[in-house]
This record gives sequence, C-alpha cells and structure tokens, in this order.
Amino acid sequence: MHQIVANPVDSTRRWWVLAIVVAAQFMFGVDAFIVNVAIPTIAVELRATAAQIEAVIAVYLIGYATLVITGGRLGDIYGTRNTFLAGVLGFTLTSLWCGIAQSGPELILARLAQGATAALMVPQVLATIHVLFVDEARARARVFAVYGIVLGLAGAAGFLLGGLLVTMDLAGLGWRAVFFVNVPVGLVIIAAAWRLMPSIPRRPGTRLDIPGALVLFAGLLGLIGPLLFGHELHWAPSVWLAMAAGAAVIAGFVRLERRVALRGGMPLIDLALLTDAAFMRGLCAVFFFFFANLSFYLVMTLFMQNALHMPPLRAGLIFIPLALAFVVASRHSGMRSRQRGTLVLIEGCVVQVIGLAALAATVLGVNASSALLLAVPLAVFGYGQGLVMAPLSSAVLSTVQTSSAGAGSGMYGTTTQIANAAGVAAIGAVYFAVQSTASAVIALLTSFALCVLSVAACAGFLLWMRRAGNA
Repeated sequence: MHQIVANPVDSTRRWWVLAIVVAAQFMFGVDAFIVNVAIPTIAVELRATAAQIEAVIAVYLIGYATLVITGGRLGDIYGTRNTFLAGVLGFTLTSLWCGIAQSGPELILARLAQGATAALMVPQVLATIHVLFVDEARARARVFAVYGIVLGLAGAAGFLLGGLLVTMDLAGLGWRAVFFVNVPVGLVIIAAAWRLMPSIPRRPGTRLDIPGALVLFAGLLGLIGPLLFGHELHWAPSVWLAMAAGAAVIAGFVRLERRVALRGGMPLIDLALLTDAAFMRGLCAVFFFFFANLSFYLVMTLFMQNALHMPPLRAGLIFIPLALAFVVASRHSGMRSRQRGTLVLIEGCVVQVIGLAALAATVLGVNASSALLLAVPLAVFGYGQGLVMAPLSSAVLSTVQTSSAGAGSGMYGTTTQIANAAGVAAIGAVYFAVQSTASAVIALLTSFALCVLSVAACAGFLLWMRRAGNA
C-alpha cells in the first residue's frame, strides 16, 4: 500500500496550507446555513412548495453525500491538490448557477451540482490535515480545535450574512446574493491553493472504481431522495419501495467492492475500514449526531420566520450566541479531549439535550416581542454541539492509517451528509405534517423530541466506540 509522506511541506508553510483548506471548509459550511435564513424568501419569490423548500437544502447534501467517497478516492489517486483545485473551481461556478436560477426546479438542480462539486473539495480538507499533522499529537489537537472553531464560525457567518444580504437587497439581488458571495471567495482560495498547496503526483497503475461510484450514487439517491417528497406524495407505497430499492443497491455495493478487491482492483472504499470496530461505531455516532444537526436549524428558522414573523436579519442575529458558544466549546473540547477522550463528546450530548429541553420550555411561552429569549437556550445547545463536533472527526479517524486518509475522510464526509440530508427530509417532513394538522408550536416540539432521541443514540454509540478503542 502506498504511503503518503507525512510532512510534504515545511512546518511554517503547512499552517498556511491549513488556512487554505479550512477556508474552503468554511465556504462549504456557510453555504449550508446561509440558505436556511434565505429559504423563506426564496420560497416566496420562486413559489416553491414545501417539498421544494426541503429539497433546496437537502439535495445539496445528497449531491455531496453520494459522491464524497468518490472525491476522497480521487484525492488518493490524483493527489489532494489537483482534486481540491477542481472542486473549488466547480463549487464557484455552480454557486454562480444557483444565483441566476429562475425557478424552484432549476435551483434544486443547481444545488445538486453544487453539492457534487463540494464532494471533490471537502474530503481533501480532512485528508490534508491528517497527512500534514499525522505524527504530532499536540499539533493535531490544535489543528482540530481550529477546525471546530471554523465550523462554528461558518454557522455564525451563514446566519448573519444570510440575514444581512437578504435584508440589504444589494443591487436588487435579494436572496441571489447569498450564492454570488461564493464567487470572489472561491477565486481567492484557488489562487492561494495553486501557489502554496503541495503537489502529490499521480500514483501509477491506479484507477477509479467507476462501477462502484455509479452504484453508490444510485443507492444513496434512492434511499434519501424519496424522503424529500414523501409528504407531498402522501407516503404512497412507491415511496417506500424506492427507499427499499436504494437500501438493496447499497447492500449490493458492498458485495461489488469485495469482488473488485478479490480481482486485485482498487475498491472505492477501503474494505479494511469496515472491519475496524471503533471506526464503524464512530460512524454510527456521527450519523445520529448530524441527523439532528441541520434539521434542527431548518425547523427553528421556519418557526421563527413563519410562525413568529421575524425578519431574516433578526432571525439570523438570534443564532449568533449559539455560534459563539459553539466556538468557545470547540476551544474547550480540544484541550479537554486530550485528558478525557470521548467522555467530552458524551458530555456534549448531555448538554445538547439540556439545551433542547430549555428551548422547548421557552418556546411554549415566547411570542414575537419576546423572541430574543430564545437566544439563551440556543446558546446552551450550541455549546453542547461544539463539545461534540470539534473533536468528533479526530476521534473517529484516529484508527485510520495514513494511506487510507482520503478513503476514511470520504466515508466520514458521506456519513455526515447522508445524516444531514436524511434529518432535513425526515424531521422536516414531520414538522410540515404536524404543522398542517396541529400548530407550528406542536410541530417544533415534536421535531425537538426527534432531535433528543437522535442525540441520545449518538451518545450510546460513542460509549460503544470507547469500549472498542479500549479493547
């Protein structure tokens, strides 16, 4: 197995490389949250249905999730620099397409393409970090603390920037500016990466497992896609049949990959990772954590803007304490995880549940004039998220060999976005269904209950992962 050079750049330059790749991660994260604030305005202007509202968010994640393992493997084959540059360029161009979309279906298609290009860009972030800081535990702790802070700042920037751009209506662009802002940022990242990122040459004799990539794409799309439109189709039998077919295709994908390996080929995923108990249990924890992640922000944003009639900027500002608490927790978790390991992540799950309970109690007594009170329990929830998210990737990838960095980060990225997309589709569908039959408050509380169950499942798998790591 080919071994990647641990430190292909000098100690000073690698921190500049880190800044470049986390800037791309920041752009990707901002784009997920910025749309949450703009989505009610987009829905009005493009006359989008409830399913299309969910799809604008979820297909971005589906496009990413269905191709991110392929993106990680392409990074292993062609080098992280080349794949990263291609991904950033594609992300920039598809952001431009999103901004000029003229209808709900066109915006959905553009968002799917945007997520697909992100699948080339984002896996190279963790792979690059894993390679550049593989042998230094103290430096890795600092790096993943920075990584967690960037994730938190992406949320804060997304909510604030989305509210500002929609409210200011620059040059009459309205919500379109939330996509156009990626264009100059992407061009700067491309220029910096071209100059500073190390170039790893193509490994001779390797090739992409194209059949595996196509089968995985079809399976994940069939599994997650029907969730988006199940509510509008009244959960007809065809919806469940499509999801069952997607699950069957994914099961067939694993068998296909084993046959590729037996023939001496290069499977899309590193099959050795499937036998790593700690890694696989960690991926289950990742799934349940992110299932309750973006879906929470979707229903909370819809509730504040539609039920409480808050303008986009004010709704965005209420999330700022949450994002700042996330950043503080990311710094704390980086230091505490070196002493307490995965116990810090479990504590973060407990804090999230406390925050959700306090938020539920606040929602019952809040109205439009007192909506600022929501910021306090939101900050508690954000602190709990920061305790988990910042060290989570490091903990889950800790048993992955350097030679499988791209494949491991690709599987991690796939799991996060499958969970995000599934959460948006499932919890979003529950929110809209309950709202139509009861009220927005009951719909929000029901969504919170599902988030609590998901966070509790995450804590359970973290405990199980901890046992595997100590075995």
